[in-house]
Amino acid sequence: MKSLIKTAFFLFCALIAVHASADMIIGGDVTHTVAKGENLYRVGAKYGVYWKTVAKMNGLNEKDPLVEGTVLKLNTRKIVPRVIDNGIIVNIPDRTLYFFRDKQVMALPVGLGAAYKNEYSDWKTPEGKFKIVSKRKDPTWYVPESIQIEYALKGKPVNESVPPGPKNPLGKYAIKTSLPAVLIHETIWPGSVYRYMSHGCIRMLREHIEQLFPLVEVNMQGEIIYEPVKVALTEDGRTFVEIRTDIYRRHKSLKTYTAKLIEARGISDKVDWQKIDRLIKEETGIAEDVSLGRPAKAPSAPGSTSAGPGFTDRIVDYFKAKFRKTGQAASTQKF
Repeated sequence: MKSLIKTAFFLFCALIAVHASADMIIGGDVTHTVAKGENLYRVGAKYGVYWKTVAKMNGLNEKDPLVEGTVLKLNTRKIVPRVIDNGIIVNIPDRTLYFFRDKQVMALPVGLGAAYKNEYSDWKTPEGKFKIVSKRKDPTWYVPESIQIEYALKGKPVNESVPPGPKNPLGKYAIKTSLPAVLIHETIWPGSVYRYMSHGCIRMLREHIEQLFPLVEVNMQGEIIYEPVKVALTEDGRTFVEIRTDIYRRHKSLKTYTAKLIEARGISDKVDWQKIDRLIKEETGIAEDVSLGRPAKAPSAPGSTSAGPGFTDRIVDYFKAKFRKTGQAASTQKF
């Protein structure tokens, strides 16, 4: 169990790397050894990196299968969109769930709602504040009416509910939010994580939700937000910018929106606009230093040598001690 938790924090959760005022930059350079049967989608979902970016960074042909044993380089650096004391923030363009306790944070990749709408339903994941209503292992899926209609129109079997088991889309873990029909849950389709393929729910890989589930408390507050562009200032005066795809097309121009954010921070004359134009064009989702002048050394990923010996162990011990009793109590809640 300890090694599993360490893996989640070291590889997936990206603890604090830079923290200046309300700005927080997490993640950094990591490596991954390809396991049997893994593909670019799965690797990207595990680390929260766009699968095409994984291919590009490693000089791979997107259509070729990954070779077992290959060591891949990844950059997981991202800007935390909002810093809160306790609770959950989900940023739709990030496809990331941020879990906070005492301003410590872990970031977990998620799958979100497809940019699709018809006369029966809107698949987009909704924005808004919520609270955790309940949580359950081996849940029953009560099929929303809109999905029943969709299945009927496609000639698929229609069920009002699906019992626990390997065919249940909710997998083994489900966390119910106060937003209508929005669950945070495992998925039996891991290839949909870190993509926009759900009917609005928040999908997670099992290895990630197994870490989150015991930590989440009933009545915990959360919010789903939509911030495709993020700006962060570091303690040494550097500016980092991260640009994501405006998947739900909420902005007429990402370039105009980015310029407004930078102007609002009063740093328009301190950034390299050519670098920013490149980030807007590429939309890699990796936070980069766009400051004028010589680039600063990029923030280190957690667990790297610059983090210091025992750093990961101390963070893991902190969360284990903090949530052991809470997790045991919360795991008995049902919906």
